[in-house]
Order: sequence, then C-alpha cells, then structure tokens
Amino acid sequence: MKLARLMKVFVTGPLPAEGMAALTKAADCEVEQWDSDEPIPRKKLEQSVVGVHGLLCRLTDRVDQKLLDAAGANLRVISTLSVGVDHLALDEIKNRGIRVGYTPGVLTDATAELAVSLLLTTCRRLPEAIEEVKNGGWNSWNPLWMCGYGLSQSTVGIVGLGRIGQAIARRLKPFGVQRFLYTGRQPRPQEAAEFQAEFVSLAQLAAESDFIVVACSLTPATRGLCNKDFFQKMKNTAVFINISRGDVVNQDDLYQALTSGQLAAAGLDVTTPEPLPPSHPLLTLKNCVILPHIGSATYKTRNTMSLLAANNLLAGLRGETMPSELKL
Repeated sequence: MKLARLMKVFVTGPLPAEGMAALTKAADCEVEQWDSDEPIPRKKLEQSVVGVHGLLCRLTDRVDQKLLDAAGANLRVISTLSVGVDHLALDEIKNRGIRVGYTPGVLTDATAELAVSLLLTTCRRLPEAIEEVKNGGWNSWNPLWMCGYGLSQSTVGIVGLGRIGQAIARRLKPFGVQRFLYTGRQPRPQEAAEFQAEFVSLAQLAAESDFIVVACSLTPATRGLCNKDFFQKMKNTAVFINISRGDVVNQDDLYQALTSGQLAAAGLDVTTPEPLPPSHPLLTLKNCVILPHIGSATYKTRNTMSLLAANNLLAGLRGETMPSELKL
C-alpha cells in the first residue's frame, strides 16, 4: 500500500501552545519551524520555504514575489498570525491561486482595551508622573502640576469604525464622552447608531475632536493619512492615538507637531519601522508615549490567534473551508 505524501509546512517563528499543538498533531503534515524569538533572517526564510505546501507567517514576515518564487509551485496556502495583511503581496498571491488565512475578530477586544489604556496613559501623563515619583520630583502639591485632559464631555474622533473602532467607542462611552465622530471609506449608519456617531470628513474630524484614535487598515489610501496638513487642523489641546499601522502616520510631521505645540500629546502602539530605534527623535519627547506593538498581547488572545492560524492553514491544505479566509 502506497503511503500518502506528507504536506510540508513551514512556521516562521514560535507559536503559542494551542496553535503549535494543532499543527504537530496533523498526521498529514510535516512541520518545520524557526525556533527562535529573534526574527528569521531573510535569506534563511527564502531557503526554508522551498517546496513547502503551506506557510504560517507573522506580520513581520514580508511575503513578496521573491519569497513566493523561492517557495515554488507547491505553495497552496499562506496563513498569517495577524488581522493585518499589508505584509502580503496580495495581487501576486491571487495570481498564483494561493489561499490566504488571517485572524480577524479574535483580537478585537484585546486591541480595544490596549487603545483605551494607551489613550488614558497619554492624556493623563502617567509615564511622566511615574518618573517624577522615581526621580524626586514629587514635592508639595501644586494645582496645575501633572495636569492632563479628561474624557468627560469630550469629542472623540475615530478613524476607521470597523470591529476594533467600534470596540474602542464602546469602551470609551461610559467615560462620559459627549460626542463621537468617525471617518472612513463610507458611512456605517448601522454600526454608528450604538454611539450616535457622526460620519464626517477627515478634516472635520481633525478640527473638532479632543481625542483622535486611528484604527483603520493600512491601504494605499491611508498610507501617510495623518500628516502635516492633518495635524495642523487639530486642536492644540488634542491627543492623538494610533493603534493601526505605523505607515498611516508621517512620523516626521508628528514630531514637528508635538514639539511645536500643535497638539498636546500622542500615544503610539505602532511605528515605522518596528522596532523603533532607541535614537528616534519621538522617543525624546515627554508628550509621546510609545509601546512595542502589543495591541493583541494577552495570553488568551495570542493562543486563540495561533489556533485559528493553524486551523486556517490545515483547512486550506486539505481543500476545506477555512475558519477565516481572506477573499482575494
């Protein structure tokens, strides 16, 4: 009796336990993995994908024409451990008939929680306050010392009222936000109704918001969306938060806006590049809080993501319906 040929799978880095267990238990797959927390070197990645049928990658792995060429004609499925797909050459992948799995939905709550945490941390100047306690700057009480901005009676603008944007608004509403604005490709009246959110132009959102949270996808239309013109329209008391992708923001323009007093503060969970070099000018500013892209970083969420990514890959290889397939 002739044994069925195993399908070769390459995983570009360590996976949380649930996802890795699903792959290793698959009797029809031969799994190889880059077993280091350090990113896999590009040359090693290109060598490792030769002849594979499935690839499980991260958002830090650039899957472009060169990598697809290296993989060859066997590659049938790419499963990414992310909801964002801007690291994938989608047109080229579509032309080759390769299926793509991704992980939407499962990270919505964790990312929304992080967005609210970052907003509060930034607007109430928590890193500065902690540093003052540590360095002896906490002396006698002063009525205006360490004052920031509160959410009560404020206007919050959300760029991108998708799943994560809605989850952020849902969490901010109990803080007493008076008005929600949103912008995007088109109005979303059904989703906006829960928050009585108003669909406005990007310019109006910038001009009228006390807090702006960027939660849109990175597309050619949103790349560099938040630039000098955008920041000049904002109130000089406004707080800017980005939890989407670093390339949505022109960081040079953001630096100038923060140093000139054009806006009060910024909080970023995403940057360009990632990781951000320790010498980057934004890291010298007290009114800029930067996190290392930890939006989905809860144990439960990352385990759920890894299991979904593994199941997407296995279903795709077996010609079955993926739990979450990106329609190309």
